[in-house]
Amino acid sequence: MLSKTKQFVLRQLRALAELLRPANLAPMLLGAAILTFGLHNIHSRTSITEGGVLGLLLFANHWTGLPASVVSPVLDLLCYLLALRYLGAGFIRTSLVSTAAVAGCFKVWEGLPFLLPDLSAWPLLAALLGGVFVGVGVGLIVRQGGSSGGDDALALVISKLTGWRMARSYLVTDLTVLVLSLSYLPVQRIAWSLVTVTVSGFLIDRIQGIGRMRPAGAE
Repeated sequence: MLSKTKQFVLRQLRALAELLRPANLAPMLLGAAILTFGLHNIHSRTSITEGGVLGLLLFANHWTGLPASVVSPVLDLLCYLLALRYLGAGFIRTSLVSTAAVAGCFKVWEGLPFLLPDLSAWPLLAALLGGVFVGVGVGLIVRQGGSSGGDDALALVISKLTGWRMARSYLVTDLTVLVLSLSYLPVQRIAWSLVTVTVSGFLIDRIQGIGRMRPAGAE
């Protein structure tokens, strides 16, 4: 029994060492920085929300005042417990690293003044640009086998169980959170948020699938 435990620990340490190689870690850090830059400088200032757990993060921040760097890992952990059954320990290991990167990047941006002008007066531009930041950032992280948060884990589980493309899987969680967001956002802002989640979902799907064959029967 002790020998098996030792072998398991050694395998996990080797996998973690491989994950932390610059070639694997750098894309995740870049993705985390891009994602959180957009959420902090665009979404949180323009009242344009995201779907999924990212939207829940903004929802919690609005109603409780808790900083994103605190709410993010708590929500992620709850979702990862669900994902463990379907996505395996390897996914969880990678996602814990990417989640720490997201929380760390949030902490950096929260300690700096806003680095983009307030786009509240131009909601369409904010929705499009915000969607690009989220789509590119999350896409880079998911492509490395991790997730930027619990919504990615949930979308990957839904995709695995149903065979849907990632864009459709995200839509399920996005619409649920956008309905909840009506509690503090006007309908017009939710409409702009639909633009954001459509753009981000499209980019995540494309970046995650670059160089990969589409599974037979996937929609």
